[in-house]
Amino acid sequence: MLAILQPEGWAKPKGYANGVAASGRHIFVAGQIGWNGDCVFESDDLADQTRQALENVVAVLAEAGAGPEHVTSMTWYLVDKSDYLRSLSAIGQAWRDTMGRNFPAMAAVQVVALMEDRAKIEIQAHAVLPE
Repeated sequence: MLAILQPEGWAKPKGYANGVAASGRHIFVAGQIGWNGDCVFESDDLADQTRQALENVVAVLAEAGAGPEHVTSMTWYLVDKSDYLRSLSAIGQAWRDTMGRNFPAMAAVQVVALMEDRAKIEIQAHAVLPE
């Protein structure tokens, strides 16, 4: 069971939740980057890498019998805030295609670099599968 936490009087966030309460089996997804299952980058475009990273998160969740609807929180690590802001429309489409209308608690952080030189984004997720 998941419950969105929205304090009274706060503006409703777009594309994420201020908080989520959940009970059940916890699933922790390691940071996923924009390469495929063979560890090969198919694109250097941020929106494409975001789509692949989200698909990777969903694939890991599936191994536990979970899906995007079970994600309670995510942290996105980006190497270029400007690139992210320019790509919002395509990133939003990638989100809708892979995650649907599920909006977990989220944070996005610009970092100097990621461990893989070609990586433009890394996404870490936490999900709760109801018992």
